[in-house]
Amino acid sequence: MSGIRTWFAGRALRERRLILVMLGLLVVTIVWGGIILPVRDGLSSARERHADAVVRLAATQSEVDLIRAAGRRVPLTGSLADTLRQRAEAAGFALATVDEPGGGRVHATIQAARPAALSRWFAGLEANGILVDAAAWRDNADGSVAVDFTVRARAS
Repeated sequence: MSGIRTWFAGRALRERRLILVMLGLLVVTIVWGGIILPVRDGLSSARERHADAVVRLAATQSEVDLIRAAGRRVPLTGSLADTLRQRAEAAGFALATVDEPGGGRVHATIQAARPAALSRWFAGLEANGILVDAAAWRDNADGSVAVDFTVRARAS
């Protein structure tokens, strides 16, 4: 250490100042490159991971809510025939006939409906506790179908 001190003392004032400035810049560079940049990069990647986790959490929570909602059945208000009429009207289907032959069953007919929409409506009925016991589909000439079907309420 004393050798470096004597070497440094042997330099001119201008050289000593330049060496001190050089050492100061070296310390700043080491601190910047060795501490500040890695910490900043780590914080940036942590923010990205946190944002991804928040998005995944929201998606998972919405899927859980959908699963829980699918498990809940809306209780039938009124008779099965009235509920069937309401849900058909809400879906845009015109029920031509609705008969209650007994035994907790309802027979109904629809004269014209799109097949895909009717299938989705039947699936929605079954998801809500109204089971389609039988359905007879007939093709209409205009691309729609007519259907005779029988439904019953799912046993609780």
